[in-house]
Amino acid sequence: MTSNKNTTSKSYRESGVDVQAGYDAVALMKKHVARTKIPGVVSDLGGFGGMFELDDGKILVSGTDGVGTKLKIAFAMDKHDTIGIDCVAMCVNDVLCCGAKPLFFLDYIAVGKNYPEKIAAIVSGIAEGCVQSGCALIGGETAEMPGFYPDNEYDVAGFSVGIVDRDKILDSKNVKAGDVIIALPSSGIHSNGLSLVRKIFASHDLHKHVDELGKSLGEELLTPTRIYVREVLPVINKIKSIAHITGGGFYENIPRAIPEGLRAKIELAKINTPAIFDLLMRTGNIERDEMFHVFNMGVGMVLIVNPDNVDEILRAVKDSYVIGEIVNNEGGILLA
Repeated sequence: MTSNKNTTSKSYRESGVDVQAGYDAVALMKKHVARTKIPGVVSDLGGFGGMFELDDGKILVSGTDGVGTKLKIAFAMDKHDTIGIDCVAMCVNDVLCCGAKPLFFLDYIAVGKNYPEKIAAIVSGIAEGCVQSGCALIGGETAEMPGFYPDNEYDVAGFSVGIVDRDKILDSKNVKAGDVIIALPSSGIHSNGLSLVRKIFASHDLHKHVDELGKSLGEELLTPTRIYVREVLPVINKIKSIAHITGGGFYENIPRAIPEGLRAKIELAKINTPAIFDLLMRTGNIERDEMFHVFNMGVGMVLIVNPDNVDEILRAVKDSYVIGEIVNNEGGILLA
């Protein structure tokens, strides 16, 4: 059994990503963010989405993110029509964690040189992500920055705004011992941990077919992040709390969805882990605990629900399954 609330990944740090530095930066910026607080602000830093209350009791929920170094795979494969799905997914899945319905999305694309066909391909993916999540792409910005980005490279980021009634916001304080943890399968690595992935597979040919994966390594790594909005919203009133499994894996994200004094007990044997994660672990000689700290391990989102609502959720959300329960303890997660 493994219990670890504050682990860090040695392998991830060696790939160039200092997770602790990220925590330290958030701690240092909080005093500056606090100066901007005005009437209407509902949330503090650290939640899955930022919340602002309108006069009629409606809450706007916003989420912002980019695609990260997954873009390097897109450059190497010269494939640009799916990376936008990842950008939308990273935002709308976070908004969903608050119980909100995404309304609209705006993008920001920065390029070294503007190739119109490439920009159109990127935006086609962003539009597809918006269609999948039922929100509108209402604007964006394309910035040509020669000398800052190489001619054939770019960055993509964006944000989404959703809405929820104040009394329907998902609150982890409602979670109790005995509640059930349901896993929603990921489509693969999604958009986190790619710096470590690229280090592990640095000498591999991304175009070469891998029998274990049933496709080339590059195709596998570019598989778009799954968007959960349309499946989860119809049963959102049956859910107590949600965690989007992104950077920090299980160890960082699941505790954000449960209150102090409770622990998420996860049964490892129940987790359906895609072949790419086994390949990563073997090739990179990474310990299991580190894998769960960096990657989603096949679980892109978890729902915490009352036992009475489990069957309804399992019927509503494709391929969902139970992986654990909430127990009384000092907090964090227990991988058993």
